[in-house]
Amino acid sequence: MLRIGLTGGIGAGKSTVSATFSELGAIVVDGDVIAREVVEPGTPGLTKLVEAFGDGILHPDGALNRPALAAIAFSDDEKRQTLNGIVHPLVAHRRSELIDAAHEDAVIVEDIPLLVESQMASMFPLVVIVHADPELRVKRLIEYRGFTEQDARARIAAQATEEQRRAVADVWLDNSGSAGALVDEARALWHERIQPFAHNITTGQPARPAPELVPSDPDWVAEAQRISARLRTACGHRAVRIDHIGSTAIPGLDAKDVIDVQVTVASLEAADELADPLLTAGYVRTPITQDTVHAGDSDLWQKRLFCSADPGRPTNVHVRVDGWPGQQFALLFVDWVTANPAVRDDYLDLKRRVTAQGHMTMSDYAQAKEPWFLDAYRRAQMWADTTGWRPADQAGGTGSTG
Repeated sequence: MLRIGLTGGIGAGKSTVSATFSELGAIVVDGDVIAREVVEPGTPGLTKLVEAFGDGILHPDGALNRPALAAIAFSDDEKRQTLNGIVHPLVAHRRSELIDAAHEDAVIVEDIPLLVESQMASMFPLVVIVHADPELRVKRLIEYRGFTEQDARARIAAQATEEQRRAVADVWLDNSGSAGALVDEARALWHERIQPFAHNITTGQPARPAPELVPSDPDWVAEAQRISARLRTACGHRAVRIDHIGSTAIPGLDAKDVIDVQVTVASLEAADELADPLLTAGYVRTPITQDTVHAGDSDLWQKRLFCSADPGRPTNVHVRVDGWPGQQFALLFVDWVTANPAVRDDYLDLKRRVTAQGHMTMSDYAQAKEPWFLDAYRRAQMWADTTGWRPADQAGGTGSTG
């Protein structure tokens, strides 16, 4: 099962994307529909709303007067929080019921208006944001949904900012053009990314990127932060720390467009316990169980490797034991190369020479670099001893992307 979080500001057009995914075979769990369902006449939800906001939010027939509720609830932060505190738990419970009833191979698209505001993004293997300029959204709300300009602007102001949405977006769909253009974009996303992603999860296959170098991308840091948040949710207390490692963590270094992340755990048993949670998060376990041994006891170079099933964001998740040499070297390597431009240039030259050979698999690419890494391990350890290097502390125990 692949779960996708779909959201966007009011008036942005996510209902168009939701309907397109439904036509293509997704099971859509619509937060707006559920939100209406849980406050229908006679429900505990409507009773709680009346208790909180008074009889003035009801029509004469006893049904909820949504514009009247919005006028009250969106007038200040405290009232909005009261509304959310009533409705959100009811919606979450009903959403869980619908998902539990779906087939195990289904693609579930969860259309959640306040996904960002509710800090739910890290719960999904893929987050799709539909966006439109605020002024365009105001115009749509007035013309098509009967809002006053004041109410439209209040609703938009009460929701997440564009910056907040971009921070959690794996896919950004711009709906500044026609509805037809948005439908075409959504269809392409379905066929080129969502369907292959779902297939890879079902079959246990990771996405297979080509070992091609690309220029250093400043977006890698933000992407690693999103991945780390997702992994933190999936791994829970088992993660001692989570770090962005590898070439994409080194500023200015060209690299394969693959994010490497290290999840540090207390034991290999804890690493094995993460197989199911990581699969749910979109990461498939591979047969690789050990790093190349650079020194000491080979048993201490064991690990578990999971790779993303998402063809749109290749990712390697290395699960290593706290304090073991492979775990320490992954952290040391980033700091050592970052602090030594000559080493970075030497490593980049190696990468270019290896990729110039052409027709290589990712495994071939890794093996071709091993002789360099054997010497790099020794040099990095000398640098660590000279400088007194220690892994940077991470706040809160599970840490932030390093």
